[in-house]
Amino acid sequence: SQVASITIPEARLITVQVWDKEQVKAVEKAIRQSDLGLNPSVDGQLIRIQIPPPTEERRNELIKIASKYSEECKVAIRNIRRDGNEQLKKMEKEGHVSKDLQHDYQKEIQDMTDKFIKSIEEYFQQKEEEILKQ
Repeated sequence: SQVASITIPEARLITVQVWDKEQVKAVEKAIRQSDLGLNPSVDGQLIRIQIPPPTEERRNELIKIASKYSEECKVAIRNIRRDGNEQLKKMEKEGHVSKDLQHDYQKEIQDMTDKFIKSIEEYFQQKEEEILKQ
């Protein structure tokens, strides 16, 4: 943000407009060494980066990454469920909530948890199909 502006004029093209002429080589070198497999071309102070279509190996790698994030989201939701249930047990123990009401709230928390986990799984399935189609 302090060296250049980045735009994406097309789906498979990134342009980097470097503001300082002396920084063009450093930016180009950083892009080449980024281990992203990108090959920038320099035109004055403008760097164009063509994004190649992903290989089958890269697609499988992206699916694994998406799966990892999906699982992290599910774990976060389950942790929230656990915290909610612990709060309910504490409230029941302190006499703020009856046993029946605690049970009803726990069921509601579980229903919400199931709903959100299902939503994450559906979104992951859509993303997996999208990645495989590219």
